[in-house]
Amino acid sequence: MGARTDAARAEVLAARTGLEQAVIGLEASGRAAIDIPARVRRDPAKVAGAAAGAAFLLLGGPGKVLGGLRRAVFGPTAGMPKSMLPDQVEKALRAMGSDGDRVRGTLEREFARYLDEKAPVRREQDLRGALAAAAVSIVKPVSRRLGKQLVERAFDPDGPSFEAGLTAARRRAAKAKGAGPAASAK
Repeated sequence: MGARTDAARAEVLAARTGLEQAVIGLEASGRAAIDIPARVRRDPAKVAGAAAGAAFLLLGGPGKVLGGLRRAVFGPTAGMPKSMLPDQVEKALRAMGSDGDRVRGTLEREFARYLDEKAPVRREQDLRGALAAAAVSIVKPVSRRLGKQLVERAFDPDGPSFEAGLTAARRRAAKAKGAGPAASAK
């Protein structure tokens, strides 16, 4: 029974040592990740680029760029509602009385002629719309992935900060371990 107890005790002590090392590494990693001033001093362009990229994605930059492209391709009125809705047209025609039927006929003929004239333009715009949708389907996943990489890069602890933090955490842990048994003996 004593051998099994000793083995279990040795296992617990080994696990405790492993946990202490993991906590020290986690502390050093956290401190290195949030030590922004030190990272800026070492590599200001990299930090500024990661921050600018993350801000671009967080503020909806890809959507705004694609919206600008859509307006450039389809014109500034793309997606805007028409000035008169069908219910409003009907109301205006009823208000005209007997002349409303003649006006309705004229409107229908003019609209049919307009549709015939603009059919080639609409087909071209449909093609542009399909190309824009394809571009969006490609750009959206790429921008998400890029955003994740930028966030990871922004909070990734760099080597010198991590090593300095790891050394400081080990010193603190050793100091606490040295003070721990003495404090519990009192």
